[in-house]
Amino acid sequence: MFFRSCILAFWTIGAVSAICARPAGPVVSSPEQHDTLETHITERNRRLYDSLEMKSRRRAVPHLLYRLLIRRPQLDTTANGRVLDESRMLEPFEGKTVGEVRIEREQVFAPDGNWLERTGNKLHALTRERIIRRDLLFRPGDRFDPDLVVRSQQLLRSRSYISDTRVEVVPDTLDTTRVDIVLHTRDSWTITLDAGLRSEGRTMVGISDVNIFGTGNKLKLETNFSRRDFSYGGNMVEYEIPNLFGSFFQAKAGGGTNFYEENLSFELSKEFLRPTDYEVGIAYSDVRSKYYLVEADSSDLVKVRNLNLWAGRSLYIRPIQSSFFMTFRYNYARFSERPPVRYGYNPAFHDHDLLLSGFGLYREKFLSASMIYGFGTKEYFATGYKAELVTGYSWGEFNDALYLGMSFRTGAFRAPGFLMGGITLGSYIDHRSGMWSRSAVDVDLRWFSNLFILRRNRIRQFLALRYTQGWNRQHGSDESILFTRQNGLRALDAYTVGTNRMLLNTETVVFTPFQPLGFRFACFGFFDLGLIGYSPNIFKNDFYTSFGAGLRIKNERLIFSEIQIRLGIAFGKRGLVESEYFRLSNASRMEHYRFRPPRPELVGFE
Repeated sequence: MFFRSCILAFWTIGAVSAICARPAGPVVSSPEQHDTLETHITERNRRLYDSLEMKSRRRAVPHLLYRLLIRRPQLDTTANGRVLDESRMLEPFEGKTVGEVRIEREQVFAPDGNWLERTGNKLHALTRERIIRRDLLFRPGDRFDPDLVVRSQQLLRSRSYISDTRVEVVPDTLDTTRVDIVLHTRDSWTITLDAGLRSEGRTMVGISDVNIFGTGNKLKLETNFSRRDFSYGGNMVEYEIPNLFGSFFQAKAGGGTNFYEENLSFELSKEFLRPTDYEVGIAYSDVRSKYYLVEADSSDLVKVRNLNLWAGRSLYIRPIQSSFFMTFRYNYARFSERPPVRYGYNPAFHDHDLLLSGFGLYREKFLSASMIYGFGTKEYFATGYKAELVTGYSWGEFNDALYLGMSFRTGAFRAPGFLMGGITLGSYIDHRSGMWSRSAVDVDLRWFSNLFILRRNRIRQFLALRYTQGWNRQHGSDESILFTRQNGLRALDAYTVGTNRMLLNTETVVFTPFQPLGFRFACFGFFDLGLIGYSPNIFKNDFYTSFGAGLRIKNERLIFSEIQIRLGIAFGKRGLVESEYFRLSNASRMEHYRFRPPRPELVGFE
């Protein structure tokens, strides 16, 4: 109890320190507005610190504590952390004609860097200009649209081979109705080595390049062998073209063997990019692999052929500044190897044909910031909303069923930071019994603060609350849920299942100023609470908590994810439980959110 109280006290002190620090500011639309807001906040904080200092001088002990615990935060002279509405900043050029579009490319590292950086630049194939130009949503002669210019930058930043972008608009001195655009890009280092130690003595080593010869295409090769006797286990290969011939179609293909696992897959798809647009896709896979059975806490071989076809159309409605969309999807699945199945048991492995349709409204706008999920370069974050209704019909191996679902998600930057909330609900209506079955609801609330500044460090606070409940569930695989790495307690290593789950995850991240050789360091501390079980009353289920701290290391110009070192411990109702005390990984902490509609999906459990 004393140990947990100390942890809670240190966590509270850290939170108070972050609150006392000066925030870098919410969304700004112009430098004048930002300067006024900064002046107001700085003056308010100055009065607070002066008042505390004056009162502490009356007694020796309070004054000593003041000098030990409170420091005045330094000014953010680098402007890191500001949330910018770039499209609004470009509005003075709206409606003008786009003239020349120039691409200024930069290598991964500075040309005057050390010998290692200069060698890296020589080995790296700079992304070809035509590859960058094909991702632009505007062309010379088009009407200048600020939203499309920002969306083009966001699309380029989403490519693994681009680490940063910047647009410069140059008015034509001879024609006031014309502007030239200069796009500055910086490449990422794209060649990576990979290795993994897997169960049953299997080992994987691989190499990948996401920018082969500067084309933006990805090639990944893996080979597998046994650590026990070094027997050969097979090879896997993947190839991806992110923008096929400038059509904004993405093409993927992969195949190979890994001991008893086999894979053959391909996909050709295009998603919504503009407010008025279309999406279409086809994906086929023939996969044999081990599948984790949640309720049995074991794995079994599953071989399935799967075909997905989908299409959609969106239309921008100017009076409500939103897009109406309709989407359709057909899914075909046939199993040749699987666990035992019957009516009401292991429905995830039933042969089926599924037809879904969805329609609704959405709005998506990108703002830029830094030090959210990255470590200092510009990041694009989507704001907006999406409201969707989904209906469909499933022709199953043992029974047919009608499907109904709905979802709503919204997110925006407010004064306290970024707020996002979403709810998703779905259920089948069994054709045989006429009853609702396999129902599920998911509520997701997330928040992260503005960037606080304490001396030379930057601090963000993250908070996430997620609730998932299922009822009228059947039996077998995917009919129960558990704590996962994406939705769970970070230091918990115990096996727990149920149909109801609630999670509260908190994290404080401190971005340090240290940058040796371009590597940035961020310290973090976390505290998680979780409830899971089969009782409809979530508070009557099993309770768990975990907390810990760690370090993330990242070079924004390198393609691989950040290196994460984490220490943690977990407790349950009866004390210490199985914990993952130490973890070394290269996984990112969280994902960005999007509001553009994908193909219609089912609501269910992982």
